[in-house]
Amino acid sequence: MEPGDLGNRTTVTEFILLGLTENIGLQSILFVVFFFAYIVTVGDNFSTLAAVLVEPKLHTPMYYFLGILSLLDIGYVTVTVPPMLVCLLAHHCRVLYAACLSQLFFFHLLAGVDCHLLTAMAYDRYLAICQPLNYSTRMSCEVQGALVGICCTISFINALTHTVAVSVLNFCGPNIINHFYCDLPPLFQLSCSSIHLNGQLLFVGATFMGVIPMILISVSYAHVAAAVLRIRSAEGRKKAFSTCGSHLTVVCIFYVTGCFNYMRLSSVSASDKDKGIGILNTILSPMLNPVIYSLRNPDVQGALKRVLTGQRPPS
Repeated sequence: MEPGDLGNRTTVTEFILLGLTENIGLQSILFVVFFFAYIVTVGDNFSTLAAVLVEPKLHTPMYYFLGILSLLDIGYVTVTVPPMLVCLLAHHCRVLYAACLSQLFFFHLLAGVDCHLLTAMAYDRYLAICQPLNYSTRMSCEVQGALVGICCTISFINALTHTVAVSVLNFCGPNIINHFYCDLPPLFQLSCSSIHLNGQLLFVGATFMGVIPMILISVSYAHVAAAVLRIRSAEGRKKAFSTCGSHLTVVCIFYVTGCFNYMRLSSVSASDKDKGIGILNTILSPMLNPVIYSLRNPDVQGALKRVLTGQRPPS
């Protein structure tokens, strides 16, 4: 917009989300699909959290972090999916400006904690495999709490910074977001003021929330791989790799979908590919996490069976 048009600007008070599709018939089908996906995701993660809480064998740092991750995934999927379901049911979606910023804040807060928690879990595996003699002291309850506190603090600062930076942008129309939730890239496309500072903040945020954690995870697992390869027995190597394989799978899904979600900032307009990546990032990843962690873990499987059947854990 030209400087001479400043006087003609009108402030946007709400945004219109186009959602996944404008086909009314398809919206009803998508509502059923994503409603059940949401129920399954929340149910699976609550079951995992309950198993970690009630099963004495799972009262270890690794499963403490897994319980926190399950709680985060419940919040993460709840921030985006229920509002989307309401829009699919109503066949239109108007979101107040303040509600859009609130969704943006909590989405980035929970995703950020998720990201850093995966780093803490990699550090836990490094200590357990590479420094087993010092593991109990270097991963005490106090250390676990401190790590979770650091994850929350960094993510809170990052989410608040982006939310405040977006709140000072001018939105003067159009107000149509071609997505199913409020996020930085589609909001940047609607801004009629400069987003240069926002782009710089996003770069810095991506460094602290993505690049640095990924480097730390890679270094941790490089040490883990070297230590595992020094184990002489095949059974020992298999057990060590199995405890790390689930975590690495979750890390790959989280980072691959996250990278694709924010690599298209230079795109002029949003596309259906962005929505597909958004579904992978916000729905599929939280839904798969409990399955991945329990798939090859007999302790988690046994605990889940006891939780679902109401049996007491063995004393």
